[in-house]
Amino acid sequence: MVRRERVMRMSVEQPLWRALTAYRVLTLFYAVGLFATAYDRFPRPAVAVAYYAVLFVWTLATLPRVSGAARCTKPFLAADLTVAIAGILLTRVADAGERIDAGGPTLPSIWTAGAVLAFAIKGGWRWAAFASTLVAAANLAERGAPTRDTVHNVILVWVASIAIGYVVEVARASERTLARALEIEAATRERERLARDIHDGVLQVLAMVQRRGSALGGEAAELGRLAGEQEVALRTLVSGGMVPLSRVSQDAADGALVRAVDEPGDPGGADAGPVDLRRLLAPYATARVTFSEPGAPVPLAPAAARELAAAVGAALDNVRRHVGPDARAWILVEDEPDEIVVTVRDEGPGIPEGRLDQAEGEGRLGVALSIRGRLRDLGGTAELLSVPGQGTEVELTVPKAAQGKADAR
Repeated sequence: MVRRERVMRMSVEQPLWRALTAYRVLTLFYAVGLFATAYDRFPRPAVAVAYYAVLFVWTLATLPRVSGAARCTKPFLAADLTVAIAGILLTRVADAGERIDAGGPTLPSIWTAGAVLAFAIKGGWRWAAFASTLVAAANLAERGAPTRDTVHNVILVWVASIAIGYVVEVARASERTLARALEIEAATRERERLARDIHDGVLQVLAMVQRRGSALGGEAAELGRLAGEQEVALRTLVSGGMVPLSRVSQDAADGALVRAVDEPGDPGGADAGPVDLRRLLAPYATARVTFSEPGAPVPLAPAAARELAAAVGAALDNVRRHVGPDARAWILVEDEPDEIVVTVRDEGPGIPEGRLDQAEGEGRLGVALSIRGRLRDLGGTAELLSVPGQGTEVELTVPKAAQGKADAR
């Protein structure tokens, strides 16, 4: 797998910014249309025309500014709110007093709400409360006295903007929590994968050195003792390592979450075709290990096939370690319509009840990680059936519908 950084747009803010952009354009034409229908009733229409010219240029020129959080800076928000408040206060200059007292619209009309909503999306409910309070004060000053309609409109904008700002803050917190959870999951899976590799390699070698050194005695016994100490320390590190600090970073400019993702890029990854599972399991066949396979190929995604073969290898290694190097074992591959089942059976004494839980508590994670962990990552299962005196059977099942999971990850 080739590891790359990809910016994943997970924030709910982007749709809100796009909606705000459309809202500003639509409300601009709405405000101009209201003025056009009542043009002859304005005592000083030139003032209104001049304001609408400024509003038209400002709205269209600043569309990129409200397309995302990156460009919607504090100075822009302040200037945008100034344009809205100026239009409210100019209404008494351009329009007739009786129309204003009768509840006539302000020059910017509902365009003003767009300026307030920009504050809400950018800074949350506190910014929204600040902007809507200034707009409320401007509306009350323009009316001269609070009327029922004015108070109704002011409260509506105030409550709506604060609610939207609060929702944005909650969404941001939820996204951070989700991103952290995804990162912890990815880190845990990576740690388990490394633990499996270590168990299949380094820990097995250290255990062998310890056994051989103890058997040889002398200086070799001291070497075996040191290898045993290192094995215990490494098992402790593998089984109880801390989850690393999150590598998720939040881009405050555009609300994007950056995550490390695995993308297929090697010849044996998801881009390659399926491989025959029999070819990967055949090397395990020896004079003491009997391999039974179907007569036809057993196709499996490359990564899934490698993981399944590694799990079989871990099961056979457990046979050699706990039953003996001369123990007989059998591998059976079954290609079912919906799943692939690989069974590993031995002739050993079986596993005493509770031994697996005890081994996992001691940091011996051969079954938990090298076998069950691998199958869990493939979307499959690993079942162990052990009867004292009758050997142990490990049944590894991989659903065909989930073959690509390892590659996709």
